[in-house]
Amino acid sequence: MARVAKAKAKKAPAKRRAPAKKAATAKKVESSAVVKAQDALSKLQKDIKAQATAQAAARKKAATAKAKAAKSKKAADKRSAVSASNQAAKLGDKVKALRAKAAEAKLALAKAKSVAAAKAAEDAVIAKIDGMASDLSAKADADLAKAVKAFEAKWKKQRASADAKKVAAAKKKAMAKAKAVAKKAADKAKAAEKKAAAKAKVAAKKAAAKAKAAEKKAAAKAKAAEKKAAAKAKAAEKKAAAAAKKKAAPKPKRKPAAKKAAPKRKKAAAKKKTAAKK
Repeated sequence: MARVAKAKAKKAPAKRRAPAKKAATAKKVESSAVVKAQDALSKLQKDIKAQATAQAAARKKAATAKAKAAKSKKAADKRSAVSASNQAAKLGDKVKALRAKAAEAKLALAKAKSVAAAKAAEDAVIAKIDGMASDLSAKADADLAKAVKAFEAKWKKQRASADAKKVAAAKKKAMAKAKAVAKKAADKAKAAEKKAAAKAKVAAKKAAAKAKAAEKKAAAKAKAAEKKAAAKAKAAEKKAAAAAKKKAAPKPKRKPAAKKAAPKRKKAAAKKKTAAKK
C-alpha cells in the first residue's frame, strides 16, 4: 500500500503539460500577425481597384480630348488633351506604385504565414516532448511499483537517467527538424522577396523612362504651339499697325477742292456788298 501511495504521489508531475497553453497563446499572437498582414493586403487591393477605375475613366477622357483636339484648331483643346493625357499617366503611375506595395504586402503575408507555421510546429513539438516526458515518467513509476524493493533505488536512478537521455535525444531531433523547416521557409520567402524587388526595380526604371519621354514630347509640342501662336499674333499686330498707318495718312486729292471753294466765297461776299449798296 505504501508503494501504491508513493507511485500516486509521483504521478503528480504529469501536470507539466501547461506549456501547451503557452503554445496556444503564441499561436494566437502569430495568427494576429497573419491577420494584420492580410488586412493590409486587402486594403491595398481595394485601393488598386479604385485607382484602376479612375485610371480607366481618365484614359477615356484623354481619348475624347485627343479626338476633339485632332478635329479642332483651338490651342485650348490641344492643351486640354495634353492635360487629360498627363492626368491618365499620373493615375497609371499611382496604380503601379500601389501594385508594387501590394506585392510587398503579399510577401509580408507569406512571411508572416511561414513564421506562424514554423512557430506552431515548434510549439507542437515542444508540447509533444513535454507529453512524452510525462508519459515516460508515469510508465517508469508503474514499472517501478512492480520492481523488487532491494533494487528500487538503483532501478529508479537508472530508469530516470535513461528517460532523460531519451527525452533529450527526441527533443534535439525534433528541434533540429523544426529549425530546418523554418530555415527552408525563410529562404523561400527571401528568394521571393529578392525576385519581386528586382521585378519592381525594372518596372520602375521602365516607367521613369516612359514618363521622361512623354514629358519631353509634351514640352516640345507645347513649345511649337507657343511659337506658332506668337508668330500669328506678331503678324496680326503688324497688319493692324500697317492699316492704322494707312488710315492716318492725309489724302492728297482733297486740296484742289479747298482752292475752288475760295472764289465761291468771294462771289458771295461781293453779292452781299452789292445788295447792301442798293
